Parts: sequence; structure tokens; C-alpha cells
Amino acid sequence: MRLVTFEAQVRTAVGCLDSEDRVRDASGVAGLGDDMNALIAGADSLLPVLRQRLDSGELPVVEGATLLSPILRPVRDIFCAGKNYFEHAHEFHNSGFDNKSGGAVPEFPIIFTKATTSVIGPDQPIPASADPTESVDYEGELTVVIGKGGRNISKQDALQHVFGYVIANDVTSRELQKRHSQWVLGKGMDGFCPLGPSLMTADEIGPIDALTLRTEVNGELRQEAKLADLIFDVPTLITAISERIMLLPGDMIATGTPPGVGIGFTPPKYLFPGDTVTVTIDRLGSLQNPVA
Repeated sequence: MRLVTFEAQVRTAVGCLDSEDRVRDASGVAGLGDDMNALIAGADSLLPVLRQRLDSGELPVVEGATLLSPILRPVRDIFCAGKNYFEHAHEFHNSGFDNKSGGAVPEFPIIFTKATTSVIGPDQPIPASADPTESVDYEGELTVVIGKGGRNISKQDALQHVFGYVIANDVTSRELQKRHSQWVLGKGMDGFCPLGPSLMTADEIGPIDALTLRTEVNGELRQEAKLADLIFDVPTLITAISERIMLLPGDMIATGTPPGVGIGFTPPKYLFPGDTVTVTIDRLGSLQNPVA
């Protein structure tokens, strides 16, 4: 299923997209309202009911709906993997912005977080003007949404803990990332994590390795890579994080970005007000945001 959170007629609610991409109101199922996290936590009992009502046409069509971030209120900061494609690891290492020791390709997953207040939805503006250094960059990424939480999750069992997948743009101020010698402030600014357009349940996405990610800026293709090119795949990331931190239902893990980011060009191709960024992943659709 393709789950969404939408706004219509001064009301925000959980819904889903039907086969014709129409928004269907699912907020009445078990009183979900606008809380996608409640649906994720209660997936075993709620998803079958939702599927049956969608297939039968019981869920009402919502006219004039505006899609928001599928998860409005993340349960906590978003986990993110850095330097997780081989070519991007070299691209970033050679850019002059990589202040981490060691070689280009990490031996273990690099994990940082983005604040919950960084989340915005599709078509909402990325606030590049809030960065005084004018070094805002894009990073298209596949993001995993955890369903069943846990500690010390094995790689063999990891995918059983995945509720679904969503597209993210790990927007970054490169100068702030470099200035503070860590990645949280440069990447966690308010509005620097567009998510959407929908959250696809894991049972419908198919093999992840077969999917292709593309990022365009003003219609120019900047990034294109198979998700099979990840250095640390989804099970490895889930295992690495859960060995140290208990994962909770609704937790999100952004899996990293492929080569083609702005700092990979000479001179760098940063984002400025008036630009438009579109991240597309097969089967998940396209996440588009203007830059303001």
C-alpha cells in the first residue's frame, strides 16, 4: 500500500493512494486520525483492515487533498547513513569537505541524525535562504521505516522489522557541515529533510537492489544509481544501529546518497531560491520540492 498524510478542508488525516493515484481517507479506521505512527505500531491488525476497505472501495475519495510528509511527527530524530555508496564516498572524500579521518570508504557504517523539525513534505519549500553560507546541497535517498522495533536485530531477521520505505532528500549545508566538524548541524536544520510523497509498505516494493534512484535539479539529471550499489545494505544498517540503540516502531533510517551531489562538480552546484529538486525512486514515485 501507498500510505499518505494529507490536508484537505482544514483537516489533516492519514490516507492511502488507490490504483488511480486518488487520495482515500483512512483516518476512520480504528480512529487513526492523522497519526501514521499509530498505524505503523498497529500494523498487524490495522493494515489488513485498511487493505480490505481500499480494495472494496469503502474508503472515501478526498477531493483537493494536499500531500504532507507521510510521517508528520517522527518518533525521534532520523537516523542517517553517511558515505554509503562507493562512488559518493570517493566524491565526498575528494571534495575537501570530508573532515573525518581514514580512507574514502568507511570500514563501518557512519551514522548521524537529522532533527524531527527538519521534516517537510512534498512541494514544501526547502529554506536554503536560512543558510548564511549559501552552500546548500541535495542528497536523494531511500529511507527505511521500522515497523517492529528491537535490540540486537540480526541481519537475517532485519527485513522482517521493516514496515515500509519512503523517499528522502538529505539537504545539507556543506560549509556548516565542515565548520562544526560533524554532520548534525549542517544536515539537521529546520526544513532540511523533505519526505514523501507516500510511504510504501514493504510487501509491495519488491527487491530493493533492483530499484534505481535519480535526482534532478531544474530538470537536469544529477544523480542516478542502483540501490544495489549501497556499501552497507538495509539489513546491515538495521543490525548496526540496533546493536547500540533500541529501534522503535516508526524510526526512520536514511540509507545514504549516490554520486552526483552538488559538491561533486567544479565549481560546486549548490541550491538557490528558485530551483526545484526532484528525487525519484522506482515504484516509490517522485519527491519534488522548490527551493526558497
